Amino acid sequence: MKKFAIVFLSLLFTLQLSSEILKPVKWNFEVKYPKEGEAVLYFHAKIDKGWHIYDMQVQADGPRPTSFLLDKSPNFVPLSKAIASLKPIVKYDSSFMMKVGSYSNAASFYIPVKVLSSKAFKISGQLQFMCCNDKSCLPPEDVPFSFDVNGAAQSSTTGVSDSIPHDSTLASSTISKTIHPTDSTIIAENTKPLQAKRSLWLLFWLSIGAGLLAILTPCVFPMIPMTVSFFMKGSENKFKGRINALVYGFSIIFIYVVIGTVVAITLGANFANFLSTHWLPNIIFFLVFMLFAASFLGMFEIVLPSSWVNKADKQVDKGGFLGSFFMAFTLVLVSFSCTGPLVGAILVQSAGGSIIEPIVGMFGFSLAFALPFTLFAFFPQWLKDLPKSGGWLNSVKVVLGFIEMALGLKFLSIADQTYHWGILDREIYLACWIVIFALMGLYLLGKLKFAHDSEIKSVSVPRLMLAILTFSFVVYLIPGMFGAPLKALAGYLPPSSTQDFDINAIVRNNLDSSGGNLGENSNDQLCESPKYADILDLPHGLKGYFDYEQALKCSKATHKPIFIDFTGHGCVNCREMEARVWSDPRVLNILKNDYIVVALYVDDKTTLPENDWITSKFDGKIKKTIGQKYADFQITKFNVNAQPYYVLMNDKGEELVEAKAYDKNVDNFIAFLNAGKKAFKNNDK
Repeated sequence: MKKFAIVFLSLLFTLQLSSEILKPVKWNFEVKYPKEGEAVLYFHAKIDKGWHIYDMQVQADGPRPTSFLLDKSPNFVPLSKAIASLKPIVKYDSSFMMKVGSYSNAASFYIPVKVLSSKAFKISGQLQFMCCNDKSCLPPEDVPFSFDVNGAAQSSTTGVSDSIPHDSTLASSTISKTIHPTDSTIIAENTKPLQAKRSLWLLFWLSIGAGLLAILTPCVFPMIPMTVSFFMKGSENKFKGRINALVYGFSIIFIYVVIGTVVAITLGANFANFLSTHWLPNIIFFLVFMLFAASFLGMFEIVLPSSWVNKADKQVDKGGFLGSFFMAFTLVLVSFSCTGPLVGAILVQSAGGSIIEPIVGMFGFSLAFALPFTLFAFFPQWLKDLPKSGGWLNSVKVVLGFIEMALGLKFLSIADQTYHWGILDREIYLACWIVIFALMGLYLLGKLKFAHDSEIKSVSVPRLMLAILTFSFVVYLIPGMFGAPLKALAGYLPPSSTQDFDINAIVRNNLDSSGGNLGENSNDQLCESPKYADILDLPHGLKGYFDYEQALKCSKATHKPIFIDFTGHGCVNCREMEARVWSDPRVLNILKNDYIVVALYVDDKTTLPENDWITSKFDGKIKKTIGQKYADFQITKFNVNAQPYYVLMNDKGEELVEAKAYDKNVDNFIAFLNAGKKAFKNNDK
C-alpha cells in the first residue's frame, strides 16, 4: 500500500504540472573497447539539482530500482550484470520511509560484453529508473537505447551512439536478466555466484597449509639441511649460493604451477560436469585416495621409476641456474610418495572445470613448499635450531593417512547419490568417519602402532592436544547417527534423507499424523503423487515435487507461487543452505504453507522414459536423464548453471522477483521468500 500511495501521488503531481514536462534526468550512451573481442556499454545519467535516481538493488517495498535490459542477440553475451561506476549514497528516504541508496547530480553504469560477431551490429534494449526529489516522485520511466558495436575482428576504437530519452508508460516491476546463453564455456565462467571469488582465496590458503604440511613429511624434511648445505658449499661465495637458492625456490613454484596449468587445460570447463558427477572419475578419485592412505599408513611405498630420478639428478651436476632447476625437479620426484597425495587432493578438489583453480592451488602449495628451502639458504644459521628428523615425521605421515581415508569417502558418496546405489548412506558414512578418527586418536595417544613406528615412551603435549581435538570431533559426530544435523559438516555428508533412523523424522511423522504444528494450508497435501519420489527427497520433511511440470500444474490448482530449488547430489553449498538456512523454523513454515516446492536435480543420472526426453534449444542435443533435462532447463530459461539457485515463480511460469543464489543469511532468505509472496499477490490484483 505504501508503494501504491507513492506512485498515486506521483501521478497526481505529474498531472498538475502537465503544462510543463519535467525531464530532470538526461541519459547518453557510449561504447568502449578495452581489448579485442570485448566491449563495454556505458550509461551516463545527468541529474538536475535536487533530484535523484535509485540504486540497482533496493528492498521489495521500496522505490523502483534502476535496471537495464539488453535484447537477446547471437552477436554478443554479457560478461556480468550492470555495474555502477560509483557507490550510491545510502540515507533515509522520507518518501518510502526506509534507508535506500541513490545518486544525485550524475551517475554512470556499465555492462561488459563479449563480442561474438566478426561484423558490426547493434545492441538495443531499454533501461528503467525512477526519479524523485525531497517532495515527490515522477512515475517510473523506460528509456530505449541502441549501441553501434564493432565486430570482434575490427580495430579497438571508442564509439558513441546518439540517443534521446523518450517518454514511456509505467514500467514492469520485474527486473529482467541480461545474459543470453550462447556459449557454454562463457556461461560456466560468468554465472558463478559471487562466493567463487572467496572460494579461490580459501583454496589458496588451504593449499598453503598443505604445502607447509608436506614439509613435515619424512620424504621432505630431512632434505632441507642437505639442500641448503649443497648451495652454501658448492658456491664460491655466499651471494652466489643465495642466488642459486632463490632460483631453486622459484623453480619449485614453476614446476608445480605447470602441473596445475596442465590439469586446467586438460580438465577444463567442458569436463566439469563429468568430473563432478559421473561415477567413473569419482570412483577413480576414491581409489586413489585409498591407495595413498594405505601408503601413508605404511602398507607400501609409492615411488616413481628410479630412471626418472637418476636422469634429473645427473643434470644437477651441471651447476649454475640449470643445475638449481634440475635439483628442484629432483626434489619434486623424490618427494612424490609424500607430496603426491596432498598435490592430488588439491587438484581433485580444484579441478571442477575451472581454469584458474588448479593453478591457484598449485601456486599456494608450491609457495609454502619452497619457502623453507629458500629461507634456510639465506639464513643458514637457522639450521642449528631446526628439529632433528625422527619418529615424529612418520607420525605426521600416518595422521595424513587417516585424513586421506576419511576424505576419499566423499567421492564414493557422490557417485552413490547420483546413481542411487544405496552403498554409502548417511549413517554408514558417519560410522566410517567415527571409526577412522577414533583410531587416529588412539594412534596419537600411542595405543595403536604400525610396524615402522618408533616406540613412544611418553605422550608429548602437542600430541595430546591433537588427540583431544580428534576425540572431540568423534563425540561431535556420534549424535549424527541418530539424526542430528551436524551443520558444520553439512556440505560433506550425505543428505539426512538417506538415513534410516532419524529421530527428527519420527517426531515430524508423529506430528503429521496428529495434525500438530502444521498449518491448515500445509503443502503436505500435494495435488498428485510426485514423480521420482522413490529416489529423490526434500530435506526437513518438506513435501514437494521433483518435476517442474507437476509443480506448475499444482500451482495453478492451489493458486500458490512456486519455489524452485536447482540443486545437485554433489553440491556442497546446497547441503549447507539446507542445513543452515532451510532448517530455520521461519523458513520451513513459509515453504510448507505458502509455496509449491520443487527440487530440480541437475546432476541426477536416472534415465527418463523416452517420451520425456527433450531436445535442447541451447545445444541441440537430446537430454535423456533427469539431471540433463533440468540442467538444460536452468540454462535456457534462467541463463544460469550454478547451484544452489532459487527461483520464485507464479502459476504462469513467470519470475516474481530476482532469483537468489548461495547466501547463508537467514534473514535475507526470509526477505526473499516474503518478497515473492508479495509480488504474487500484487500480480493477482
